[in-house]
Amino acid sequence: MSEASAADVRFAMADDVPAILGLIRELAEYERLSDQVVADEASLHRALFGERRHVEALVASVAGETVGFALFFHNFSTFLGKPGVYLEDLFVRPAYRGQGLGKALLQRVAQIAVERDCGRMEWSVLNWNEPSIRFYESLGAKPMSDWTTYRLTGESLRGLGTRDLASGAASAPRCV
Repeated sequence: MSEASAADVRFAMADDVPAILGLIRELAEYERLSDQVVADEASLHRALFGERRHVEALVASVAGETVGFALFFHNFSTFLGKPGVYLEDLFVRPAYRGQGLGKALLQRVAQIAVERDCGRMEWSVLNWNEPSIRFYESLGAKPMSDWTTYRLTGESLRGLGTRDLASGAASAPRCV
């Protein structure tokens, strides 16, 4: 029996949060972004299992050890008029790669998207990450080279989120 067939891929539960956070830190190290990880168990637990769930996660376990995860959430395509799934992170520990675990996680996310009548599934990959790019393309994924991702974080996000757009002065956000 192969390792992948012995793997358990399932929705994460609250007691998986410490393992998921550990895998997030390993992913950040692999992507050379460790300095950007500020998540902790409490914030991850709130996002996954709080009153308002923002994300969902799958975990892959082998012999009781959590060795991979996929974290995703819904977005929406106005052109399709349907929800989509955005795969925020997919990670399998290096010692378990090449055994079908990444494919099993990705396939389960795709199954969820199909079950929920989503119009598409999307994710980002770092341009230098050739092994992941080859893996995704081997499954039929296509790069979206016509689009550029923009991001607001930190002070830029807070500044825009609290600015009175009419006057340019900072103000409390309002919803109308």
